[in-house]
Amino acid sequence: MAGRIREEDIALVRERARIDEVVSQHVTLRSAGGGSMKGLCPFHDEKSPSFHVTPAKQFFHCFGCQEGGDVIDFVMKIEGLAFTDTVERLAGRYGVQLRYTEDGPGPRRDSSQRPRLLEAHRLAAEFYVDRLGAAGAAQAGRQFLSERGFDKAAAELFTVGFAPRGGDELYRHLRQKGFRDEELVASGLVGQSGRGAYDRFRGRLLWPIREVSGEVVGFGARRLFDDDRIEAKYLNTPETPIYKKSHLLYGVDLARREIARRKQAVVVEGYTDVMACHLSGVETAVATCGTAFGEDHGRVLRRLLLDHEQFRGEVIFTFDGDEAGHRAALRAFQGDQQFVAQTYVAIEPDGLDPCDVRLAKGDAAVRELVARRVPLYRFVLKNVLSRYDLDRADARVDAVREAAGLVASVRDRSKIDAFARELSGMVGVDVDEVRREVHRAAARGPAPRRPDRQVAVPPEQAVGQPAGPPAQQLAGPPAPERPDLRDPRFEAEREALQAVVQYPELSAEQFGELGDEDFTHPTLAGVRRAVESVGGPAAATGGDWVSRLRDKAEDEQAQHALVALAVAPLRSKGEPTARLVEALLARPQELTALRRIEQVKSRLQRTNPVEQQADYNRMFGELMALEQHCRALRDRVIGGGI
Repeated sequence: MAGRIREEDIALVRERARIDEVVSQHVTLRSAGGGSMKGLCPFHDEKSPSFHVTPAKQFFHCFGCQEGGDVIDFVMKIEGLAFTDTVERLAGRYGVQLRYTEDGPGPRRDSSQRPRLLEAHRLAAEFYVDRLGAAGAAQAGRQFLSERGFDKAAAELFTVGFAPRGGDELYRHLRQKGFRDEELVASGLVGQSGRGAYDRFRGRLLWPIREVSGEVVGFGARRLFDDDRIEAKYLNTPETPIYKKSHLLYGVDLARREIARRKQAVVVEGYTDVMACHLSGVETAVATCGTAFGEDHGRVLRRLLLDHEQFRGEVIFTFDGDEAGHRAALRAFQGDQQFVAQTYVAIEPDGLDPCDVRLAKGDAAVRELVARRVPLYRFVLKNVLSRYDLDRADARVDAVREAAGLVASVRDRSKIDAFARELSGMVGVDVDEVRREVHRAAARGPAPRRPDRQVAVPPEQAVGQPAGPPAQQLAGPPAPERPDLRDPRFEAEREALQAVVQYPELSAEQFGELGDEDFTHPTLAGVRRAVESVGGPAAATGGDWVSRLRDKAEDEQAQHALVALAVAPLRSKGEPTARLVEALLARPQELTALRRIEQVKSRLQRTNPVEQQADYNRMFGELMALEQHCRALRDRVIGGGI
């Protein structure tokens, strides 16, 4: 559709799309007091939550990486959407009828494919589910499920489907729905050859792969027929604009609430394992989609677990008992340090995966498998030692040296000595020798990591700093053109504008007394001008107050600052009073008066009272007036309780 979305419709979307509800689909939020909520930032790695959401203001802000904005900004960033696509998506979800016009300043409809690709996948999922119940070849798919203990209800719960064996049935179905060839190829549902377009998945059992929000973005397809020209047992959607396998976990849409509630995530290896776990009562199970568990998968789980120092959870990996499973466990251990949660491994002694366990022993056995988890560290350590002939003295030395590196890397330092004693008993080497090797390994340190972590800054110190590339931040970017807004010397200016942005009804009367001269930081002066340009706090009607200010901001730095000012907690015990807000607005004025007093005193000292009597008397009178004004402002500051 061509044209621009009307501004009033965009404002209505911002109003109806509750930011806490939208953010909660990606981040586990907890109350932070004062009407604010917090969680782990979805845009950067962190150990403590610095990501704040203020539902009353409809804004979010991370005081670690400085990402912030309204609900539209959040969806754009988290989903990688263009502005217009985001507005249309939220409008559809929250029942806003959008109107378009060729005139006006609103954003034009862009050409992003995402909504079309999502719609194609939704229709494809329905098509495949319908075909699973059909006669003929689909019987093989139903038989596959039945042989693994899944009935019709289970197939419906997980919306398992079947791709017809014909070469273009889905293609023709979606073409009839109005999709173009280029859209279907871009979606990964259809391929092209010299003979024309064809269905990518043919004659296979299909599991839809969904984002956390529940939207289908791809499929996992299981081989059923011996004459399938593709030998791979499983075939997944290729990388597309909406399908990034390193960011997706199968079953996460079903498991996310239980993961947050139970503080537990169970990582299994296959789609049927996820089904078996959920049906057995382990409703925190997820699986990767045709790739090994990696850092991006870990970030998804950490956000859902609210994984940080104050809220510890557990991540349980299930692996096959074969050599491939052991290698997978070692890879998981190497990425273990990204979790604050305790990591475990659960392996059935017979080498069965959860689906086989359920089929052979029942639902209770799957729950017991997870309950019998052992620390991932201990499992990996046993695997390392199993490669050495511990009857030989030289092999024992080599085994201790390799295992000592694992012990030294354990995150909980209080457990290292206990693990060293355990290693001593497992290898048959004196515990003091093991401790020496562990200390040597600790001194060598872990292998260098990429500089991709950022240090979270307390909310009260982190207002309005625009984010740069993480590596650049750690390496030390070039000196900014503007001073750091977190500098304590700008505290009074920040707090005054926080009061104006967050409590316009309390600051309307005093705002007119503030001028640019009261803000020594140019970004904060720009924020003051943005407030002035919309008519001051008295014009703050409706729920779009901060959005209107952002639209009037002079530059991106002022926009960042506005969002942070809207979200940062105000220094107040309970709800701010009119007297407190008056004091906060008086404080920067008092500092301005003090600066002017120092300037006048300096000029007086350089003025001869005899030869320049008129100038001296004028400046002396100015000084008296300034000091009186400063005392009045000081009384207001003290009266407000600052």
